[in-house]
Amino acid sequence: MEHRVDDLIQIFKDCFEDTYQTRLVRGDIEPLYRPAQPGQDLHEIVFAHGFFSSALHEISHWLIAGPQRRLLEDFGYWYEPDGRTAAQQALFEQVEIKPQATEWILSDAAGYRFQVSTDNLNGEFKDNTEFKHSVYQQVCHYCEEGLPMRTEIFRNALAAFYDTPRDLCRERFRLADLR
Repeated sequence: MEHRVDDLIQIFKDCFEDTYQTRLVRGDIEPLYRPAQPGQDLHEIVFAHGFFSSALHEISHWLIAGPQRRLLEDFGYWYEPDGRTAAQQALFEQVEIKPQATEWILSDAAGYRFQVSTDNLNGEFKDNTEFKHSVYQQVCHYCEEGLPMRTEIFRNALAAFYDTPRDLCRERFRLADLR
């Protein structure tokens, strides 16, 4: 099946626009979460370049963010651009474990190949084996303990649309598959 961002935008709209006043928006360059401003009814999750994987990743950040964080631009997180030192990269990876585990689960529900991202092509080299392992362990935790409610809603909607298995089972996720 073809993976079109317009389908993803509609699925997200059907799941969350009315209940969370949030929409998914195709952006030009950098992704960004923008809480609604005066005179604007909807919060916006802006994903980069119309990429399907960027949309899933930004949705994952939104799904993890609690109510207070969803009132802050980019959920109140710092972002150090590409070119991070090894120490900066380690901090980046700590906050990316849950979003990337969530993205992997959503990718699976959409029948889309997931690729772990360290987002630091021009920075100091840091072996990402430990990061991949942490993402995998978080996926296993979600498989055993269940997903947060909004994540479960969206995952089920993706599985229904893409006709993939509805059950979340650990056997579909393998550490060896992470690139």
